[in-house]
Amino acid sequence: MSTNSHRRPLAVDLFSGVGGLSLGFEQAGFDVVAAVEFDPIHAATHKLNFPHCSVVCQDIRALSGNDIRRAASLGNRTVDVVFGGPPCQGFSLIGHRVLEDPRNSLVFHFLRLVEELRPRTFVMENVPGMATASHTTLLTELIDRFKATGYKVRQPHRILNAANFGVPQNRRRLFLIGARKDTFLPEYPTYETIPPSNGRVGNLTKSLNLDLPLCPTAEEAIGDLPDIEEYESLFETDELRFKLHGGSRYARVLRGELEDPIDYSHPREYDRSILTGCLRARHTRLSKRRFASTTPGKTEAISRFYRISMEGICNTLRAGTATDRGAFSAPRPIHPVFARCISVREAARLHSYPDWFRFHRTIWHGFRQIGNSVPPFLARSVGASVMTALGVKPTKGKNRVSLTELELASFNMREAANYFGVDPGIIAPRKRAASLAS
Repeated sequence: MSTNSHRRPLAVDLFSGVGGLSLGFEQAGFDVVAAVEFDPIHAATHKLNFPHCSVVCQDIRALSGNDIRRAASLGNRTVDVVFGGPPCQGFSLIGHRVLEDPRNSLVFHFLRLVEELRPRTFVMENVPGMATASHTTLLTELIDRFKATGYKVRQPHRILNAANFGVPQNRRRLFLIGARKDTFLPEYPTYETIPPSNGRVGNLTKSLNLDLPLCPTAEEAIGDLPDIEEYESLFETDELRFKLHGGSRYARVLRGELEDPIDYSHPREYDRSILTGCLRARHTRLSKRRFASTTPGKTEAISRFYRISMEGICNTLRAGTATDRGAFSAPRPIHPVFARCISVREAARLHSYPDWFRFHRTIWHGFRQIGNSVPPFLARSVGASVMTALGVKPTKGKNRVSLTELELASFNMREAANYFGVDPGIIAPRKRAASLAS
């Protein structure tokens, strides 16, 4: 086992999306040197938030390990971990499960790139449906292939709920962890001990059998945020100049006001007086009446939108379907106090993203980016387990990272494609449909 504590281990993110896994592993002490993302809009937003990471906007099926090494100027340096969540619609428990879905082949391209990059460890994330019914055959085949190419796999796999790792959201994801035969095999993380929140001792209460919440409540997550409906300008922009104050320890950590002792990421420099992700949706009066009459903790009968309870946590934030599957918007939760759906920033708080993190300025893309991503706090716990197996003591990132290319969060598909020099038709255009919440 390596005992090198003088460098930050190197990571590569496949199917990176906006960067939930990237951020979590950076917070665990890794430097994410390359990220591969097919969608130009998501790739552009990742580039904004991780400007020192080489973002490769390309179809992973046509990409080699050497291509990634060249893009990140890695040379022959060892990659310590490759992680990613291959698109998983074919495994989803929501809707039809289609084993022969051609997108499931992307799981094996994840395997291929692990084989080519030869990282010391790998982490694959997916929906729990990957381990159900006939899909277990695919999972078993995947594990066998990893073993055949010289990797140990921590079995059985684990399904982790983000709510057990300090995230105020009920979100279950499958994780598969492996390591080269010359590297210790990481354990799956158990319950995370998080800093106290309003006097409570986070998830440590689980092991102490105390009858206390295991994660922040919705009120602790979003209670300090302003009511966006008071600002007419937010129909046109997602930015609000607003000074936040008060709130829970969880909120103050995500605002950057309090130190998070287990966050080893590089500090971001940004304008703290501007809160992003605040674009307003245009709800009808009828929708607002329905939302207002829905009891927190219950589902609205027409839209089937869940109304969050301030004392509880959020239901699973979903991304909706991609353009090739109809471009249907996912049900956005109803705010626990106001008669509207939550904003992108409120969703980000419920997903454990810090306030400096920017999403695409539109509600459609912003929610897709959050709903498709792993909550950073959950990813950080997985990354910490990998760090332990590597024998590296995490060190705080010293590079002050400025978020300067703000236009990347406003690009349309053509602009984003042009930025990366790819075909604008790489992603089918969205066909807008009427929304039950409009």
